[in-house]
Amino acid sequence: MSQLEYLKKITEVIEKIGDEQTENIKAAADICAEVINSGKLVHLFGSGHSVLPVQDVFPRYGGVVGWHPCMDPRLMWNNVIGPGGARELLWIERQEGYIRNFLQSYNFQQGEAIIVYSHGGLNAAPIEAAMYAKERGLKVIAITSGENHKKAAAVHSSGNKLGDLADVLIDNCCPLEDALVAIPDYYQKVGASSTVAAITISQSIASETALRLQKLGHKMYIFVSPNVTEVPKEYMHEVYASYTETVLRNHNM
Repeated sequence: MSQLEYLKKITEVIEKIGDEQTENIKAAADICAEVINSGKLVHLFGSGHSVLPVQDVFPRYGGVVGWHPCMDPRLMWNNVIGPGGARELLWIERQEGYIRNFLQSYNFQQGEAIIVYSHGGLNAAPIEAAMYAKERGLKVIAITSGENHKKAAAVHSSGNKLGDLADVLIDNCCPLEDALVAIPDYYQKVGASSTVAAITISQSIASETALRLQKLGHKMYIFVSPNVTEVPKEYMHEVYASYTETVLRNHNM
């Protein structure tokens, strides 16, 4: 029963994204295509489960060189408890000032963009990633819960929520509590939705960006599955070389 109920409800979320967020997704793709076509990078940032959509854009089959994941192992849980566990991560991502130290490893430049993922949009890590990027002239695309943005009170000392800092805000159309399926006799729901929604939005942006790049005449290097037999075996070396060149040209890592 739960699986069918979840499929019904997550389909409703995805359909709502299509109905209500298409123009915002197109606006994000316009920004990303302009950045990548200019030879610069679109950065991707999230913490906790919001790292998953970052990883799903690039390197990922179908991903185009120009996306740049910024991932901190301390903001990704490797255990449930103990070293690298959820408790540590949930504490770190709420600490103001931490994320600036991490992002100093990247030479963010004006003319670039960043996509920041956060369902809640309240923790210090995503908010300060957006603030750090805006200070350096980057366009900020936020993928977050519109319901959280409207209803939840800000907890960051700046008074900001992630959506307040966005040039383009894309609502993931998920409920405030994230989970979708009600269980009899329990006040807690099960079946998280925000990761599926964020990845759906990400792949929509990435696909729309690629379509725009093709129209602009931009030569794309696309991370491709070895199951695509038409692609020469040495092609992936070209993809890695293009990615390395693009990152080194723009950033001192």
